[in-house]
Amino acid sequence: MYVLASIRIALRALRVNKLRSTLTMLGIIIGVGAVIAMVSVGSGAAARIEEQIASIGSNLLIVLPGAATSGGMRMGFGSTMTLTEDDGKAIATEIPGVVAASGSMRGVAQIVFGNQNWSTAIQGTAPDYLVIRDWDLEAGRFFTSEDLDGATKVAVLGQTVKDNLFGGGDAIGQIIRIKKVPFTVIGLLARKGQSSWGQDQDDVVIIPLSTAKKRVLGVSQANARFVGVIQIKVASPDLLSDVQQQVIDLLRQRHRLQPYQDNDFDVRNLAETFAAQAESSRTMTLLLGAIASVSLLVGGIGIMNIMLVSVTERTREIGLRMAVGARSRDILGQFLIEAVTLALIGGILGILLGVGGSTVIAMLANWSTLITPASVAVAFGSAAFIGIFFGYYPAHKAAFLDPIEALRYE
Repeated sequence: MYVLASIRIALRALRVNKLRSTLTMLGIIIGVGAVIAMVSVGSGAAARIEEQIASIGSNLLIVLPGAATSGGMRMGFGSTMTLTEDDGKAIATEIPGVVAASGSMRGVAQIVFGNQNWSTAIQGTAPDYLVIRDWDLEAGRFFTSEDLDGATKVAVLGQTVKDNLFGGGDAIGQIIRIKKVPFTVIGLLARKGQSSWGQDQDDVVIIPLSTAKKRVLGVSQANARFVGVIQIKVASPDLLSDVQQQVIDLLRQRHRLQPYQDNDFDVRNLAETFAAQAESSRTMTLLLGAIASVSLLVGGIGIMNIMLVSVTERTREIGLRMAVGARSRDILGQFLIEAVTLALIGGILGILLGVGGSTVIAMLANWSTLITPASVAVAFGSAAFIGIFFGYYPAHKAAFLDPIEALRYE
């Protein structure tokens, strides 16, 4: 009952000066809203990174072929063929912790079905590809080891290719032509979306590696076993670094490289790249939250200032209450509740502002935002803490006024 009565008195006092109370709450409203909006931007970036990791595949290592040198100029990784299908098989069988490893080749070709055509990426790979990439099938099946050994003319389509060739029709069992070679569509991949570098992962046709070499991409007898990249799925994130080093050691041994020779390949740990991006995202979130928290601090100072003014204006009222029996803790509670009420009302309005601001940012800036219950709770809790912290000094000052001096105050 005491608390409810104090809240009623506090609300009555705040209604007396509505404009002043509103302006006092403005700092808290802006502060809470800014914290929620800025943290939602950072959280949205972190969530986007997690989506990218999931879309590419978890626990993934990529082995790229070496760099060619011509006239003293190094041409960059992938400019010469140094990886073979046998390298991929050796990695899969000889290194503990490797779930699957698959060599693949990639090119671009025109796909034709009826009177429709589409230029897309052709991925020649092995049956383990879906396991490595954590990719599901929406319909049909993936090709098997028998298809790979027999260089069967079968294809699995990405969603973008399916939409452009078949629209809403069924693609399974249809015959498409890749460089005038007929292929039977046996499967349809689940949608993946864009990769971290903006590539449409669904704009692809996957065929057996042997078929790609013999029928589509073309290879000579001299490089019949070479592949463009080897993708490796590791059993656990904790094993990535160890497996990466073992892959380097194994390939150096297989390629007969001397200790003084550089690697003729490059092993990339995508987890390290995404970890760096995630760390940058967390740092950005903390920075944005810290900047926005300054507004909360300013709002708290505003509450302290206006409460000190209120104590001065109501000195005679405080004296009268003490004269009729109010204790110091009653006066302290009354003014403290007023300060906290200001902060909490401002916090509630700030939450609405923050949610609305996050939505506007997502719409206008095309930026992914994510509002978490934790950020809302922290922002609202901070508002309550500020009300108590900055309201305590004015409340303490009012509670320990001399009743006689307070009654004589004009």
